Amino acid sequence: MTRSTSYSGFTLIEMVMVIVILGILAAVAVPKFLTTSIDAQISATQGVAGALSSANAINYAGRTANVTKGNAVANCTDVASALQGGMPSSYTITAATVSVNVTATCTLTGPGSTTATFQATGIS
Repeated sequence: MTRSTSYSGFTLIEMVMVIVILGILAAVAVPKFLTTSIDAQISATQGVAGALSSANAINYAGRTANVTKGNAVANCTDVASALQGGMPSSYTITAATVSVNVTATCTLTGPGSTTATFQATGIS
């Protein structure tokens, strides 16, 4: 009596092809994920810079209407105090003097040394 045994599974060639295909997919996907991280850092820095510009405009309007409202701005770094909730810890503002009633362009540095600019208007 002969017995017939049937084995089911993957052949070595099929396994090698799957590994090759996964390797190709990984080689294509990894660089895209790396640039996504950098893009996220740039966008986050630009978002904080936009919030600083908005806070500056609201602070200037409020302080112009009533000197007891808002904060005095004589330096780019002073705008951070107008930001509700304060400045995120991983961001720094490059110090630069801002004259009264003059709008200056200030530099914000964020994660990964990304930079963005925002506007600061001097007010006493």
